[in-house]
Amino acid sequence: MPSRRSILKGALSGLIAAPFVTPSIAFAKAPYAVVQAPGFYRLKIGSVEVTALSDGTVALPLAKLYTNTTEQHAQSALNDAFLPDIIPTSVNAFLVNTGERLVLIDAGTGAYLGASLGKLVANIEASGYKTHDIDDVVLTHIHTDHSGGLVSNGKRTFSNATLRVNEREAKFWLSADNAKAATGVVKQHFAEAYQCVTPYVKAGKFETFADNAAPVPGLGSILYAGHTPGHSAITLESEGQKIVFWGDITHGDILQFDEPGVAIEFDIDQKGAVAARDLAFKQAVDGKYLVAGAHVAFPGIGHVRKDSTNYDWLPINYA
Repeated sequence: MPSRRSILKGALSGLIAAPFVTPSIAFAKAPYAVVQAPGFYRLKIGSVEVTALSDGTVALPLAKLYTNTTEQHAQSALNDAFLPDIIPTSVNAFLVNTGERLVLIDAGTGAYLGASLGKLVANIEASGYKTHDIDDVVLTHIHTDHSGGLVSNGKRTFSNATLRVNEREAKFWLSADNAKAATGVVKQHFAEAYQCVTPYVKAGKFETFADNAAPVPGLGSILYAGHTPGHSAITLESEGQKIVFWGDITHGDILQFDEPGVAIEFDIDQKGAVAARDLAFKQAVDGKYLVAGAHVAFPGIGHVRKDSTNYDWLPINYA
């Protein structure tokens, strides 16, 4: 019987004797893969599961939209942070699984604001859930980039969910008199608020909550009025950990941290929005809790700290 060594030696000599053939390399042209990975990020707050969901990004000339500053100054500050003149601005929502109920905080844009947005349902499904699994949708406020996803082709996107909104927010946006008196883009916002919220009202799936009250068991709220009349952050605490989903306290994660007095055209009450931001920042620094922003770079979760200018945004390390 041939030995193992003789077998290996024979095989080796065969390889040496074989002629070397240069492989034929074909370079195939391929289209660019423009689709990103699914836009969700998951973490635990105590025993509660939180999933950040991307609705996409919208390109905004933020320097032109900020107020209480000059466009030149705002653009310089943004450029110093390596941001372009037109900034891809995140629209984020958040899904909270308490173990007892599944709660969506904000509902994205739906079909209202262009093809770069409206990704929320796809990312809910990519994260392992379905729209009919959701028990409650809680809005920080009723601007279209937070409420547009409530409806699909005029029907409720979240067929089993109760929609919950701060009572003064609902009173403002669902008022026929306010809608009639509104002008410009705000008038459009009133029309869109009616389109998105009314299907839930008609289905008996709409409830309001009072200022600083719990929208559902296990969650709280903080009235940060200014951006809109009932703009409210939603709070979650579990096993000594805390996160505050603060809606539109900021637009972006640079200028309004360094200069909290800078407002934005979308604020209905700009002085109120500045005061709310100042309070929200101070509370986040003092409490050292996580915050989740609707228009901070996805996943929009991080901490606020004091720095040499005013405040600084520290995104969560999610690598």
